[in-house]
Amino acid sequence: MTTPSAPLTPEQQPAAPEGQPAAPAKKGRSILKKVGGVLVAIAIALAVKFGLPHLTGEAPVHAKAGECVTVTGPDNDPKVDTTDCSSGKPDLFKVVKVVDNSFDLNQCGPELSALAQQLNSDKFVLCLEEVAAK
Repeated sequence: MTTPSAPLTPEQQPAAPEGQPAAPAKKGRSILKKVGGVLVAIAIALAVKFGLPHLTGEAPVHAKAGECVTVTGPDNDPKVDTTDCSSGKPDLFKVVKVVDNSFDLNQCGPELSALAQQLNSDKFVLCLEEVAAK
C-alpha cells in the first residue's frame, strides 16, 4: 500500500502542456502593488517634507520670552535648542523678546543679538541676551 503524496502548492503546480497558454497573471494584484507603491512613495515624501525635521531636531525652535536656548552651528545655518537657563552650557542665550511675522533683525535693538527663524509658514525673530557662563 502506498501513501498518496501531499497536494501541490501553487508554486509547485506542473507547467502547462506545450501548445496551451499558461494561466493569465492576476492583473488585480499587480495593479494593487503599483498603487500601493505610489502611496508609499507619497507618504515618504510627505514625512520628509513635514515630519522629518521635527523628528531629527532640525526644525527651528519657536521659543518664548523668558526661555533659554543654545545656538550652535554656522551663522548661515544655526541650530537652536531650548534648554534650562541654569545649565551653564556654552552659547547659552535667554530669549528676551519674540517678534512674530517678521525677519527684521533691527527690531531687537543694538544691545541684543537677533536670530531670524522660519517654522513652516511662521516667521519670527528671537531677540537674545547672552547668559554669562557659570
